[in-house]
Amino acid sequence: MTTSLQVTDARLRVPVTEADHVRGPADAPVTLVEYADFQCRHCGAAYRNLRDVLRQRDGLVRLVYRHFPIANIHPYAESAAEVAEAVGQRDRFWEMHDWLYEHQDQLDPVHLTVGVEQLGFPADDEVSAEAQHRRHADRVRRDFVGGIRSGVTGVPTMFVNDVCHEGGYAVADLLAAVDQAAGD
Repeated sequence: MTTSLQVTDARLRVPVTEADHVRGPADAPVTLVEYADFQCRHCGAAYRNLRDVLRQRDGLVRLVYRHFPIANIHPYAESAAEVAEAVGQRDRFWEMHDWLYEHQDQLDPVHLTVGVEQLGFPADDEVSAEAQHRRHADRVRRDFVGGIRSGVTGVPTMFVNDVCHEGGYAVADLLAAVDQAAGD
C-alpha cells in the first residue's frame, strides 16, 4: 500500500546531481528516484523490493534516494535521515541506509547510536556530534522541499526517468516500470 498521489503526470522537478545518493551505474538507461522516510513501514517494504529490482536489473537501473521524513507521523524519521547524512559524509551512506531499514523498529536515539557503532564509528565521534547538532538538517530539508516541488504528497514516492510512478511498489510492478522505461 502506498499513499496515492492526487497529481497526474507529476514530473521530477529537481534533477539528479552528484550530491545525490546513488546506487547503480551512472550511465544506466533507467533512473529511479525514491522519496522515502526511514520510519515508514511502506518504505521499508519498498526498500526490500528495490533491492530485488537492482539485483534483477543490474546495470539497467540506478536508484537515487532522497529524504522525505514525515515527522508529524514518524517522530524519529528526521533524526534517522540526519544520521544517514552524517555517515554519508564518510562515504558510508548506503550502509547506514540499509541498517536503518533493517532496524526500523529501533530508530530512537539510543538505537541510532548503536547502529552508528555497528558501522564502526565510536559513540562519541564526529558522527554523533553532527547528528546531535543537526548539521545535516538543511540537506534533509532540501530533499523534502524538492519532493514537494515534484508533487510528492506521501511516501514512498518514486519517479522513473523523471515521471512519477503511479503503480505499486511490488517487485513485479517496479520491474515492469523499469522495463518499460528501458524500452522507451
